[in-house]
Amino acid sequence: MKDLSNYRKSYEKSELLELNIPEDPINLFNRWFHETEEFGGVDEVNAMTVSTIGLDGFPKSRVVLLKKFNEEGYIFYTNYNSEKGKAIQQNPNICLSFFWTSLERQVIIKGIAEKTIEAVSDNYFASRPDGSKLGAIVSPQSEVIPNREFLETNLKKLEQEFENNEIERPKHWGGFLVRPVEVEFWQGRANRLHDRIRYQLQSDFSWKLDRLAP
Repeated sequence: MKDLSNYRKSYEKSELLELNIPEDPINLFNRWFHETEEFGGVDEVNAMTVSTIGLDGFPKSRVVLLKKFNEEGYIFYTNYNSEKGKAIQQNPNICLSFFWTSLERQVIIKGIAEKTIEAVSDNYFASRPDGSKLGAIVSPQSEVIPNREFLETNLKKLEQEFENNEIERPKHWGGFLVRPVEVEFWQGRANRLHDRIRYQLQSDFSWKLDRLAP
């Protein structure tokens, strides 16, 4: 067994104080997102971990790409018939998390997911490269398949079928909008005295701010 007890890092790049943060989490998320982009050192700033409660009762996390965020919430796209899609439709209470190591920051979002309207899914699907469109159609996501060749053979068939033809979005593929109910911002600090600011949505749709012990 490998002993990792000596893995240590001192976090000293920034701070998160109540004096300079907005009243709502979307504005702070927007600020952090663009600061991370500008600072560099992260291949995909929009990569996030999506955690769900599966049909088997176990939690499961996987990395997907955030495709849009605004005052309503956070949007990503997936196969609705996948393990992830089925889990969300059964239990829409999910968690999104971002870890931006370059700025020693983490964001954890609890929210309620719902399917985006079809027009939103259609518009995004239309913007994708043809290869990605066909990939969404050819893959029975999360199902057992015999081998890699199964996918590649079916992809070649689809490429021939749709050559010079418009590729329409399959109905089983689309977006989820995650409406946040709680957002925690974590900023690494020295001596493990990290800054943790939590926003909680109130019944009047305002946000309650609290500082949490690290």
